[in-house]
Amino acid sequence: MFVIPIYIEAGVCGFESPAAQYKELGLSLDQLLIKHPDATFIGVASGCSMQEVGIFDGDLLLVDRAEEAKNGDVIVANLNGLFVCKLLDKTNARLLSASDLYPPVQLTDSDEFQLEGVVTRSIRLHRSSAELRQCIA
Repeated sequence: MFVIPIYIEAGVCGFESPAAQYKELGLSLDQLLIKHPDATFIGVASGCSMQEVGIFDGDLLLVDRAEEAKNGDVIVANLNGLFVCKLLDKTNARLLSASDLYPPVQLTDSDEFQLEGVVTRSIRLHRSSAELRQCIA
C-alpha cells in the first residue's frame, strides 16, 4: 500500500504533486486486518439490530473461524437455517442484538445452531461497489 503525504500550509498557492513522494508501507490491508487468512471469510451485514456496536446495514464483516468465541463477542452463526450476526451470551445461552428493540434469542436443544465465527472487523463502504453487488446478487 502506498501512502501519499500531503502537507499544506496556510497562504501557499499550490503544492507539489501528491504522487511525487510515495512511501511504501511494509504491510497490506490483508495483513493488517486478517489474522487467520485461511480461516476468515467476508459477509455483508443486513438490518439494523447491531448499529449500537457500530455494524450498519451493508457493512462488510470479517469473520474469523479460528478465533475462540468469548462471552460478549460479536459472532456470525447459522440459527435454524438463517445466518445471524449477534452478541454471544455464553452464560445464558442466548444471542443478543445490540438494540433494545430486538429481544434476546434463547438457544434451546431444539434449535439448529452452528457458530460460524467471530466478527473481528467491520468495514463501512461509503460508496457503493458494483463488484460487491455482483458478488452478493
